Amino acid sequence: MKKIRLALISVPLFLAGCASNPDKIDAAYVSALKYSTYDCQQIAMELDYVGQRTNMLYSQLKNEQKSDQWQMGVGMLLFWPVLLALEGGDGPNTAQYSQLKGEYEALRQNVVQKKCGFETQSPEDIMKAAAENDKRSK
Repeated sequence: MKKIRLALISVPLFLAGCASNPDKIDAAYVSALKYSTYDCQQIAMELDYVGQRTNMLYSQLKNEQKSDQWQMGVGMLLFWPVLLALEGGDGPNTAQYSQLKGEYEALRQNVVQKKCGFETQSPEDIMKAAAENDKRSK
């Protein structure tokens, strides 16, 4: 009976140590005023940089999540000490990813306010495109 209780208590603790799904990470708030002095060309350059960095972090976070899920599956089915190898939770990349999503949204707001004349994708659209690229490359 004690072993069953221990197992029921320890499983949620191990699950809490898994990396988050990047699709469920919210954007941090970034004021659009941060980019209010940028002209349209500067905004376009910054959008490009932030978009590329966001895509890169998305891929890294997705790979971390898949790795943790795989380790959890092996640990639960075969050998529970494998669970101790889980990297554990969200690291600095998760915070940076959230911040970049917020930066991107602030830049998009400036594109609209300044009527820059080019369209931007939402961070979610960028992530969908990154996920599709990952599927194609495999």
